[in-house]
Amino acid sequence: MALYNPATATVTESTSDTSIPTTVASSVTSVTILASNSNRKGATIWNDSTANLFIEFGATATTSAFTAKLSADGYYEVPFHYTGVISGIWSAANGNGLVRELT
Repeated sequence: MALYNPATATVTESTSDTSIPTTVASSVTSVTILASNSNRKGATIWNDSTANLFIEFGATATTSAFTAKLSADGYYEVPFHYTGVISGIWSAANGNGLVRELT
């Protein structure tokens, strides 16, 4: 009987040593949360507002077409390897989006 011998693989994890903080003022019209960045390794978004924040992976966010909805004090981690533009729109203009981009 032959024994199963899987091939070995080397996995290199992407790491970051830089965090770039930005603050995005809430808006009832679509705004850019993060510009496209091919060097992005990750990002976080915290909704520091009492209104809902609708995040879209693309140039224009709406309250009916979005990737994720963050309630007040909601937190979101951008999926690994997404480097495109991220936009957002709030249900009311109060507070900010606190963003950290890891490069």
